[in-house]
Amino acid sequence: MTTEPVQLVFVLDCADPEGLAAFWAAALGYRRDPYKPPYARLADPRGERPDILLQRVPEPKITKNRMHVDLRVTDMDAEIARVTALGARVVRGPFVDDGWPTTVMADPEGNEFCLIVNPGTGS
Repeated sequence: MTTEPVQLVFVLDCADPEGLAAFWAAALGYRRDPYKPPYARLADPRGERPDILLQRVPEPKITKNRMHVDLRVTDMDAEIARVTALGARVVRGPFVDDGWPTTVMADPEGNEFCLIVNPGTGS
């Protein structure tokens, strides 16, 4: 029996897929790809990382995400400045979590993600 490789795609529920797509495309260096509503699609231009679908849903985000994105960066201060200029906000931090400098952020709709510096490579 031959099985096809599984393609990993992340789906993020949101109120405004088009608006949030602009944030995540800039934050991740992804490109917008055509897709039909209620979705907006983001793809890695190098084809190395999973696609992201932003899905319009009627209900608002209420509690903490059960799964979130970690962005490993080399310069925490520069990355906080970059993503806040795109519309993110700091939720908590910076702090050190088991030796890893970490900042919990939220995108423009409040979805949490973390900026993390590998203590062996970053500032």
